[in-house]
Amino acid sequence: MRKSLQLNLVVVFAALHAALYVVSPGFDWRNWGIYIEAIEGIILGPSMGLLAAFLGSSIARMIKPDVFWMFGIVAEPLSVFMVGLLSRGRWKPVLAVYAMMLLAYFAHPFGRALPIWTILDILVALALIYPTARFSGELFKTNVRRLSVVSVLASFVCVATDSLVRVFLLVPCGLYSLFDFFGSFDMLQGAFIAGAALSYVEDLRVVVVAFLVGVPLLLTVLKFGIVSKNQPD
Repeated sequence: MRKSLQLNLVVVFAALHAALYVVSPGFDWRNWGIYIEAIEGIILGPSMGLLAAFLGSSIARMIKPDVFWMFGIVAEPLSVFMVGLLSRGRWKPVLAVYAMMLLAYFAHPFGRALPIWTILDILVALALIYPTARFSGELFKTNVRRLSVVSVLASFVCVATDSLVRVFLLVPCGLYSLFDFFGSFDMLQGAFIAGAALSYVEDLRVVVVAFLVGVPLLLTVLKFGIVSKNQPD
């Protein structure tokens, strides 16, 4: 991809990411930016995707401040980065990050005490890392009929990665101690369970949007040569 086109796409996706955050209704655990995170990673690749998501998430929170801003500006770009790696067939770094964060989570007393069902989507995504990379690795060199499978798998792994990073920041990194409503384990557990329930609803919506919107968008991108089928990133 030409550098000028790449930079233009970074600006476009950063603006879209910010706009989706701003128009989000606010009753979900996350914001509507999660619907394009996987697309950002697939089209832009790991480095430029991370840049677009970081710019978009940072600008969004300048426009619409959020007490949880530190979760979004870390989780969203990192999720895009991971999908960017998987879309280029690079699964080992993603697996290493998952292993590190999950080990840190279960090594923490709170991580061992919190219900396991609250992170089931993360554990499923862990199992899907390698299959997603295998399906995605030849994405820009082979038949575009793979796009539906790749879009759904990548989107699910992406939204689960977003959850994992937030959980990692909240529990092992100790950010729960910064907020009064996480002042005790019981309060943290209540918020954690409520957030997990909402996140599963969001997972389903992200997968549906990926199938209905992500696939046509990727087909259009390939058809008009915005991204080459021989994309090297």
